[in-house]
Amino acid sequence: MMNYSTIDFDRELIVRCQTNAPRYTSYPTADRFTLDFDLQHQLAQIKTVFTPEFNQAISLYVHIPFCNTLCLYCGCNKIITNKRERITEYLTYLEREFELYYQLIGRKLSVVQLHFGGGSPSWLSNEEVNQIMAIIHKYFDLSVAKEIAMELDPRHVTTEFMENLAAQGFNRVSLGVQDFDLKVQKAVNRIQPLADTKRVLDDAERLGFESTSIDLIYGLPLQSLASYEETVDIVINQLRPARIALFNYAHLPHIFMPQSRINEADLPSADEKLNILQMCVERFAKAGYVFIGMDHFALPDDELAKALQNGTMQRNFQGYSTFADTHMLAFGVSSIGFVGNSYYQNVKDLDSYYNLINDGKLPVLRGIELDQDDVLRRDIISQIMCQFELDYQTVESKYNLNFKDYFAAELVELASIAELGLVEISANQFSVTNK
Repeated sequence: MMNYSTIDFDRELIVRCQTNAPRYTSYPTADRFTLDFDLQHQLAQIKTVFTPEFNQAISLYVHIPFCNTLCLYCGCNKIITNKRERITEYLTYLEREFELYYQLIGRKLSVVQLHFGGGSPSWLSNEEVNQIMAIIHKYFDLSVAKEIAMELDPRHVTTEFMENLAAQGFNRVSLGVQDFDLKVQKAVNRIQPLADTKRVLDDAERLGFESTSIDLIYGLPLQSLASYEETVDIVINQLRPARIALFNYAHLPHIFMPQSRINEADLPSADEKLNILQMCVERFAKAGYVFIGMDHFALPDDELAKALQNGTMQRNFQGYSTFADTHMLAFGVSSIGFVGNSYYQNVKDLDSYYNLINDGKLPVLRGIELDQDDVLRRDIISQIMCQFELDYQTVESKYNLNFKDYFAAELVELASIAELGLVEISANQFSVTNK
């Protein structure tokens, strides 16, 4: 069974098993969404789930797509602008989307988790943050909220901005960093002095934020093992955030056009990327961070590490979380949410978003409604990704099936994976090893 503090980094096995695949966040992945799931499906799910008897707290995701500069590696849905009036207009429509959901549900639902993503939500002014929070308070009940979080770009976050977040009830922030090497920053058009990042983290600690996280990316142009180890040294010895998210850069210029401005000859080789990954895993573990599944690290006293240890950690499109099993309503252009056994995504461009809201319609573009088999597989995959083991009898009791009959083909494939030493199989369960 996996020991969270020690990882067996088997380079030979990694090379042997390598294949091209998209970043896997959770089941189902967004590429399974279809246009067949439309507004009527979303309305039906809302009516089915949010009955007068519904009394669970839910999660909210709010997408703020605006950035003032373009980071060349970025694959997020973003709009580059310095025109504040575009943000003003967007917030007007965002409020109308909140109002549409409130009219459909008929009451204020309780919220346990609220997350602002982007884009760059920290490009908002204090007044704009306050405006959005007032909108949310108008249509939802945040009195039981345990986490209110925002993704930050430290380059334009002031102490006053952090103080305002704290006053508005925010208790977690995630900082985009990627790499502190200046030549790498220039290559991806994101010059970010260490002092900016350190100031934001110092402010978060002084103001009593419960958790801080840093995002790192390996595989960017001009990175090397030696240069990236310097970034890791800074993170461990000078910043020491509660959480670290470590992502592999996927160079897909045919999908994300800004990446075409990156010189492919400057990208580190696959072997060098493995060197960097191995160094990161080993250094973070040595520094006392707990390895969280596929791409996260956390200090032992952080809530995410505690959730891993007690078996309550979950995962959704945003990554590992302590609240991922709640229904999530998503607001704003391109945002993804889930209600009941369905997932949905809003339209991806502002004109379509505005036009649908002007017509009094939820701006849903596509989605997927899970059948019973999907629900079963989602549950199993979540168990593997979060608890790293699966008990067959638990699944049988929950879904009234014979596990070995239902998954006969999958168990044959699993046996070959066990031969590689990646899992250990016993009579009625299997567990992920440290490899």
